Amino acid sequence: MGEAVEIFYPNGFSKICNATTKNQPPVDKSRQFDSWYEEEIDEDLKWSFALKSVLYKGSSEYQDIALLDTKRFGKVLVIDGKMQSAEVDEFIYHECLIHPALLFHSNPKTVFIMGGGEGSAAREALRHKFIDEVVMCDIDEEVVNFCRRYLTVNRDAFCNKKLNLVINDAKAELEKRTEKFDIIVGDLADPVEGGPCYQLYTKSFYEKILKPKLNENGIFVTQAGPAGIFTHKEVFSSIYHTIRQVFKYVLAYTAHVPSFADTWGWVMASDQPFSIGAEEIDKRIAERVDGELLYLNGSSFLSSATMNKTVYLSLLNETHVYTEENARFIPGHGLGNHL
Repeated sequence: MGEAVEIFYPNGFSKICNATTKNQPPVDKSRQFDSWYEEEIDEDLKWSFALKSVLYKGSSEYQDIALLDTKRFGKVLVIDGKMQSAEVDEFIYHECLIHPALLFHSNPKTVFIMGGGEGSAAREALRHKFIDEVVMCDIDEEVVNFCRRYLTVNRDAFCNKKLNLVINDAKAELEKRTEKFDIIVGDLADPVEGGPCYQLYTKSFYEKILKPKLNENGIFVTQAGPAGIFTHKEVFSSIYHTIRQVFKYVLAYTAHVPSFADTWGWVMASDQPFSIGAEEIDKRIAERVDGELLYLNGSSFLSSATMNKTVYLSLLNETHVYTEENARFIPGHGLGNHL
């Protein structure tokens, strides 16, 4: 999603929606709302949400934070001017982020989550019955504490004895650890200029720090930004191409997330092939996962890894490799822009 602008009062569409002419019916005032939250996706495109209330708005040492209660999507978490998740459909994003890697691995026991401060990625990983430990490493303690307090759906995950919560920079934490992991997850904020996360999308980070912390048959998966027909070149194709420089087998997949107003992308990578089919995926879900998944099954996952022609050709022909000196950013802002 794009950069957020201020909430405005009263109805942000008043100049458009309230105007009437002889050929237009009068506005149904019962359907109007008092306040709206607006994100600028591009200079000529905006995405607006009718609000019930602003539950919180503030800044931590690293990021701007807001929690909004919207009419359509329930509670919405916004960090650095970008929607991170919405109450009614976050399960799509988090099921796609977590379960494919854990299901393709033959016997995952340990998971390291970079970021994930809201707790939803940890919640999904902890649904796997045979997991021994989930390490969740987020740099921003204020965001973590905020989400523990307000996002009640994840309270059980935060209290789970298998969760090891670490407040630290994920890069520094991986560098100092001696153990290796079966699964490493990148549940990081999108790479926005001035934000804290873009260095964790670089080739040098993947190659020198992350990959050495994977076990021999380990799998890395990361969220990779917008992957729509008009947005996939922002960062998705570049992240995919960068990871291809480091791992032998790389699989991109996508899903539509309604609250993001776009298709979203993930990239999964390993030095072992991804060779199981839909029936085996469904079998492993039944054997390993507590409760029913709401979005993902074997057939839908395999379908999600098939790109349309435009995106497929972009992934095939991408040449940009993420480096600290030559990064790509998507619309948004980090606190670094205000210093």
